Formats: sequence, structure tokens, C-alpha cells
Amino acid sequence: MLDLPFVPTPQRLLATASGHESDAACYHRNGDAWAPTSWGDLAKNVNALARSLIAAGIKPQDRVAIFAYNRREWVMADLAIMMIGAVSVGIYFTAAPSEVEFILQDSGSVILFVENRAQLDKLSAILPTVPSLTRVVMIDGENLAATSWSNMLDQGRNLPDDERQSRLAAIMPDDLGTLIYTSGTTGQPKAVGLSHGALSQCLGVLQLMFHQTRADRAISYLPLAHIAERMLSVHSFAAFGFSLYFAKSVQDLAAHLPQVRPTVFFGVPRVWEKMAGGLQQKLAQSSGLSGQIAAWAQQIGREWHRRDREALPRPLTLRIQYNLANRLVYRKVKAALGFDGARMLISGAAPIAPETLEFLTGLDMVVYELYGQSETCGPTTSNLPGANRLGSVGRAIPGTEIKVGDDGEVLVRDGKLFTEYVGRPDATAETLINGWLLSGDLGRIDQDGYLFITGRKKDLIITAGGKNIAPSGIEAELETLPLVEHGIVVGDRRPFLVAVVTLSREALTHFATAHNLNPDDAANNPLVRAEIQSGIDKINESQARVAQIRRFAILNQTFSVETGELTPTLKLRRSVVADRCAAAIDQLYADR
Repeated sequence: MLDLPFVPTPQRLLATASGHESDAACYHRNGDAWAPTSWGDLAKNVNALARSLIAAGIKPQDRVAIFAYNRREWVMADLAIMMIGAVSVGIYFTAAPSEVEFILQDSGSVILFVENRAQLDKLSAILPTVPSLTRVVMIDGENLAATSWSNMLDQGRNLPDDERQSRLAAIMPDDLGTLIYTSGTTGQPKAVGLSHGALSQCLGVLQLMFHQTRADRAISYLPLAHIAERMLSVHSFAAFGFSLYFAKSVQDLAAHLPQVRPTVFFGVPRVWEKMAGGLQQKLAQSSGLSGQIAAWAQQIGREWHRRDREALPRPLTLRIQYNLANRLVYRKVKAALGFDGARMLISGAAPIAPETLEFLTGLDMVVYELYGQSETCGPTTSNLPGANRLGSVGRAIPGTEIKVGDDGEVLVRDGKLFTEYVGRPDATAETLINGWLLSGDLGRIDQDGYLFITGRKKDLIITAGGKNIAPSGIEAELETLPLVEHGIVVGDRRPFLVAVVTLSREALTHFATAHNLNPDDAANNPLVRAEIQSGIDKINESQARVAQIRRFAILNQTFSVETGELTPTLKLRRSVVADRCAAAIDQLYADR
């Protein structure tokens, strides 16, 4: 275990702002421009909001919830809540009213921050069902049913500061700082209780790993209710003082990246897969000399970084070729994407296919895969510069121990584990045993200490023949196929594996154009099916026979967060998809 000093995040914010009051801290989208907020204004607003929350009757360890998309006010509210010893509760901004109702009731939240009138109207039917709720604060605009954000700040600016200061000084390591509700891929979400001590420990470890400074730039776009985005956009931002840009929406991310040019960027696998898919399409359209140069540059990039991973020397000829490829290809590609200033690209939250990472490496974009979960306050293992193995999720981070149990489950022990599943002592006792976290993930550790995740224990497929198969790796491979948007593998208690896939509309349009097909009917064309079959055949070559996909169906629909098939971090809800596709799945077995 690491012995790192305990400093609550709100205290780190005040230290970061001190002496840098006029420097820009974060930026929000204002029309076509990025508008800054200074560190001085940020700290003043957090202090004022904290005083206003005290005046509203918020006591230490009271729960205060936030339901909004990523924005500076989200961060201010989170920091102000923690500053007075209360507990922040983030709610995914895509959550349905019933999900919001569950979290508010389960947490016993006293105050709820909502983004605007539309969000407030969305919750009008459920708010009266939450007996603990005493006030709703609306960030944008005014409404008789809510207190406005501006009124909260105005009130707080004129209140005495003694209580805020004493509350901040009284925060202890074991005090709860936040509740992170799991995304609920199966059943109702659980409230992961993270203490101020765990959050502080995590910040110390992140600094040892990534060395973030005021010179860094990051963009906030993933849900702030998720542990990864929370650690980046609230805790690391407040502690290390880098510039933070709030995306207008997830859909605007691609347009924002070249404007922001982040130095550190965290993406979930679907973000990297869509990026790689777009690049593959563009490269496939290159012909003649430009196509030859692009293919040559990819070979050089893969060899350059292979030697780096394996600690092999780079001969002079390779160094010359790499520099030339950088001028001709890499620099242009990275500038177009917005990664020309990036020093650290990270993938996490779900498995990513090694082929995707290998492809991006060929364009001189090394994406380091890490692994963690809410219960570990974020990271558990990570690949890092100088210690990177494709296909693995890296080695244990400083202060963390990992091992694999007799049944293949990954076990974790460190100083930043969650306190409990709040209100769920039975679930806590099943997950925390003798100081070890039972992660629920299956994996193996190689001779050099690299962890390879092979699947989720609860997702394990047991075929009719009694064979155990983890589908996540196969599904990650499916989603690397150019035409496939999402794919799910099924076969529990069945004689063999089948898959159902949805198609990428953009890739399908390109394919239809290239083959003179009608785009509106391309999904039903035999050429499309043959293209996907060819990709599945290649996937099957690397699988044991029992883990090969024997049949597949193409769905005439898409999966989304709004319709419930995807979590807010774009992971498939397997049980939801399997239920909704039951007829198509049954037909695949009936046709054999």
C-alpha cells in the first residue's frame, strides 16, 4: 500500500486556484467560441455555493444529487457539496425518470440540481415521490418550482464563511465523499460509496502515473456520473490545474477535438472504434501513390512501436523512415483528429479489440488500455509508456495488488477501495472478502505481471455441451468489422454460438456507393451479408471450435442509450439486447 498524504479534493481546488486567480481554468461553448472561466471565479463560486447549501440546511453526510450534462456548474456543485462534508450523487444525464426516481429515493437526496426547464419537466411526475427532497436547483433559467442557480450564488456570496471553513477542515479520510451508481447492466444500480480518503489516494496514484500539470488540456464529454470522467473532470482537474473544455455534446466531440487539441484524452472503446473505422474508410479510398505511402507509413508505425513495446533498438534506417512517415502521414492525420498535441491517449471502461489498438499504432497513435471500476475509485491496472503490452490491460498501478482466484476471477486489494454498497450490506459482504475486492471479471496474469481480461463472470456462456465461453473478446472483435456497429454473441444452454449485429449507417453508405447498391436497401443485400461473413470467418480462425460463431443475423435497427440497449458509457446491456432480439436468435437456431 502507498502512504500518500490525505488532502480532500475541495482543499486541493483552493490550493490550485491560489496565486493563479486570473488564469483560465475551464472553457464552455458560447456560440462558435470557447468562453473561459478563471480559477479565481471558479473558487469563489464554489465557496459561495457551499455557503448557500449550508444555509439551505445541508448537514455533513447529507446527499445532494446532480442531473445534468457536463458543464462547469456540474463541477462547481460537486466540489461545493464535498466541501461542506455532504455527499455528492451523480445521475447519468440520459437516465429515464424512473431511474432518477430510484437513485433519489435510494440515496435519500435532500437537494437535486437539474440542468434546465426541459430536465425539470421530465421529472415533474416523480419528484413528489421522493420524501427526502427539500429543494430543486435549476442551473439554466428560472422556474417557480425550483431555486435558480444564480440565486443560490447570490445568496452564498453574502453569507458568513466560518461554517464553510470549519466543515472543510473537519473532513476526515473515512468520511463518504461521493456515491457512484453503477450503470446497471443487470438489475438496479448499486451505490458505490467512495470516501474522501479513497479519492485522495486515487489522485496521488494518478499523478504518479500520468504526471498531469497546468500545461495539460483535456475535454470533458463522457457522463460525469461515471467514475472515469469524475476523476478526470472534477478531482484531477481541481488537484492538478490543467485546462478543461466542456463538450457541447457527445455528438460534437469530433468537431471539438481539433479546436481543443487535448494533451490527455480518455476514450471508451466505442469512441476509438468509430475513429479507427473512419480512418480505415478514408485510407481504403486512397489510391495510387498516396495509397502506397499510407500503407507504407502504417507498416513503419507498427514496427516502430513494436520495438518500443519489446525494448528493442531502432536501427538508423527505421528512424529515418519514421521521421519521413511522420512528415508525410502521421502529423497530418493527428492534426485532423485533434491529437497533434496529445501525450497520453487512454482507453478504458470496456474491452477493446487489440486490432483496433494495432491499427491506431500504425498511424503513430498509441492508445494505452487500462482497467478499473467504480469500486476501486477508477484505475486498477494500466499500460503506460515503456510498459505496454497489446491485448492486456497493463500491470497493477502503484499501491495495488492483483491476483486471480481459483475460478479465474480477478481479485484486487489497495488503499482506494470503496467503503460499501450503501444500504446493501449483503452485496458488500459478497464483494469485499478479507480486504480483497471480487471484481466479477475473469482474467489471467502473464509472467511479466500484465493482466488480460477474458470476460465477465456473469456473462459467461455455458453451452449445451457444458463448455464455458466468455463472449466479450469475441464481441470486441465483431465490432472491428467495418460494417458492424454493435454485435452480441449468444449461446447459453444452446448447441453453438450465434451472433446478432447492427450495421454502421456511415459504413453501409460507403459500401453501397462502392458496389452500386441502393443505400436504402443495402442491409438486405447478399453482398453485405457476404462481407460480414468474411469478417466472422477470420474471427473464427483464432477461436476454438466451440467458441466459433456458426450463424448470424443482421438487425434492421440501431442500439442507443435512449432506447436502453447501451449504458451511458456505450457498453451493451446484454440481457436487454438478448430479450429484445429473442425472436431473431430463436430463428437462427430453428434454421439449422
